[in-house]
Amino acid sequence: MTHPKTPLPFTLSPEMIEGDSADWRQLREGVVLRTLFEDTDSGYSVGLIRYQPAACVPLHRHIGDEHIYVLSGSQQDERGIYATGSYIYNPEGSQHSVSSQDGCLVLVHWHKPVQFIGD
Repeated sequence: MTHPKTPLPFTLSPEMIEGDSADWRQLREGVVLRTLFEDTDSGYSVGLIRYQPAACVPLHRHIGDEHIYVLSGSQQDERGIYATGSYIYNPEGSQHSVSSQDGCLVLVHWHKPVQFIGD
């Protein structure tokens, strides 16, 4: 969902979290994204990412800051395991790979898109 320069107020409802499968796009096998806000000029975006059990996102570098809030389940990277309720900050220039043993749903804010390494 791309918003105009002056966006309207926005609320994330439980229905949007569940959402129709048409509202989600596949990022990787077992990993889907629902974009909630996107500013194409700056690269800033907000979205929900759902990981199926054992799904992963390969090594990538953050071109801008990333903020993640784990809504359900857990995800992990090279620094640890993050359970429901965890907040994760990945600063510009950091890199990691992400996986979820049991599946999870996260809310993510990206200041710029990520760059996959070796992709």
